[in-house]
Amino acid sequence: MVNLLLRFVALARAAGLRVSTSEVLDCLHQLELVDVLDEPQFGAVLRANFAKSRREQFHFNRLYELFFHELRQESNITHADPLADQIQNTLQALNSEETASDTSQAVLDFLGGDPQPFLERMQQGLVEGDGEGGGMGSNLGPMVRRLELMLQINALEDALDQLLIDQRDRMHWETRRDLKELFDARLESARRLLTRQPRPFDDDSRITTTHQQHLDRLGEVHFASLSKKEVETMREVIEQLVRKLKDIASRRYAVKNRGPLDVKKTLRRAAGYQGIPLELFFRNRPPRKSKIVTLCDVSGSVWSAARFMLNMLYSLQECFTQVRSFIFVAGLEEVTKIFEDCEINQAIEKVLKEANIEYNAATDYGLTFRQFNKQYMDILNQKTTLIVIGDGRSNYGNPEDQILEEMRERSRRVIWLNPETQYFWYTGDSEMRTYQACCDEVRPCQNLNQLLDFIKSLVL
Repeated sequence: MVNLLLRFVALARAAGLRVSTSEVLDCLHQLELVDVLDEPQFGAVLRANFAKSRREQFHFNRLYELFFHELRQESNITHADPLADQIQNTLQALNSEETASDTSQAVLDFLGGDPQPFLERMQQGLVEGDGEGGGMGSNLGPMVRRLELMLQINALEDALDQLLIDQRDRMHWETRRDLKELFDARLESARRLLTRQPRPFDDDSRITTTHQQHLDRLGEVHFASLSKKEVETMREVIEQLVRKLKDIASRRYAVKNRGPLDVKKTLRRAAGYQGIPLELFFRNRPPRKSKIVTLCDVSGSVWSAARFMLNMLYSLQECFTQVRSFIFVAGLEEVTKIFEDCEINQAIEKVLKEANIEYNAATDYGLTFRQFNKQYMDILNQKTTLIVIGDGRSNYGNPEDQILEEMRERSRRVIWLNPETQYFWYTGDSEMRTYQACCDEVRPCQNLNQLLDFIKSLVL
């Protein structure tokens, strides 16, 4: 804990935050009095000691998010130890390709998880630009420094993409995917630091992040990267959107539900006006609702997207005639009754614990389609929208795309949601190119914003 705190203090000082030794000692003593595993308590202690004014709170929050979240170790990536070696090898290869300079080394260190040199370069530019001269020259210093850093970030991003392409035959596609996602996230963090860096004497109270802006930012985070606290926040967002969509759908139906003229009712009312039809009555047209059938891959990171999808579908189930849900890895299991009998979040937990699924098995889409064809094909009709949620990776098994094509012919439409980064859809054991030809629509579904766009189009 001491080493972790000292590293954060070094980072804060490099970014221009004033932290004294006595404040560090006070913080260590206070951390002994709280549960350091409780992040709200832990963050509150650090903020109370290191953010001494309202102006410094924004600066502290940004550094805290960077150090403890954005540049955290690869806890969300499988095979972390081999990946750590690949990270170092990739950084060494990039270092040999780039011309040696303090700026390039600072960006490389940032990619490696050490943001201190990068922040020092940024702070150096700010100090150079805050001289007493106050003329044009005082503004060019930070502008030039940021431009150098931004150009170096762009150059390293291009070099990284080319390096991963060159390593296609020597590096497994999953490793290349994990490396790209990790480095892309860190490069984006570096860009945000450059574009949002406040000047030392600005009134940071003007640079506040509204709750809506915070939700918009979370909406762009990959499902697999959401923390437990962020997942709870996303549930609140989903509940708000569900209420809004229900209201819009009901109002739209109220406007469009006018059917043909109801002659009998009109004539009965006209009898009170000497047979003159002063009021016209129309028959109510029943709402057109579709039936939803979902097939959800619950292996690995795909489950992160599937759980949000099921949450929204069952929250909006009155907008559909019926929702039937199936989960699979190497076999198919219907979980419709669990969602009908239990509250949404409880149902999701029961699916993970009680469903008859071998979660550690190798994913087999072909077997899943064969089982569906044998047991459930008759539930599909021209009012059914079939939604498949998965990455399409079948471990080189038979994709059984002809069964998916038959399912498409029986259904109104087939929509495939893929939570994997689109860059890797057609690599390795992915059958997305084959399955795409059997679908009416294929969408990326990596974050909540993409899922919300799909749900809106489905309901409205």
